[in-house]
Amino acid sequence: MAVDDHPIYRDGLAAVLELHPDLELVAEAGDGAAAVDAYRAWQPDVTLMDLSMPVMSGVDAIARIVEEFPSARIIALTTYQGDTDIHRALEAGARGYLLKDVLRNEVADAIRAVSRQGWILPDAVARRLAEYVPRVELTDRELEVLRLMARGLRNKEIAAQIHRTEATVKVHVLHVLNKLHAQDRTEAVVIALKRGIIHLA
Repeated sequence: MAVDDHPIYRDGLAAVLELHPDLELVAEAGDGAAAVDAYRAWQPDVTLMDLSMPVMSGVDAIARIVEEFPSARIIALTTYQGDTDIHRALEAGARGYLLKDVLRNEVADAIRAVSRQGWILPDAVARRLAEYVPRVELTDRELEVLRLMARGLRNKEIAAQIHRTEATVKVHVLHVLNKLHAQDRTEAVVIALKRGIIHLA
């Protein structure tokens, strides 16, 4: 099954799979919620799941499917390269993680590998995970503050947004800088974007 909110990309995947007689595309979905319904109906051997989709994210859809079908074999297929994105997908239950710019034969090989062995993690993805150890763990409030920082809001404006005092925001900002080993707010945002901790809408 192919899950992606861009029909053109799904068409591309279908065309790739048609080149491989041992692979058959049995279902498609354009958002996470539809993916859960389609999985229930078709229960495909392997699912390719985009992470960034409307209605329900790919990560949430993976978690929902795996909760209901623990043996589900899902490959996260995305443009995101950050280590945090990879961890989120794998923790949700994905059996593999592929970047969308992989060659068409790599997609087919990944599907076969997950079908046979149960998982796939390409060298480039494994290196990305190894590059950032230990992981950065930000609280929900720190993530909220970081996202507002990325939008260019000052402490006073962030305080108004989250209904806290400016002093409290300063503490959150300090924690974010320390956890990301950043010298200032700009560097913190750059690091967070690079690692997939946050994304620009």
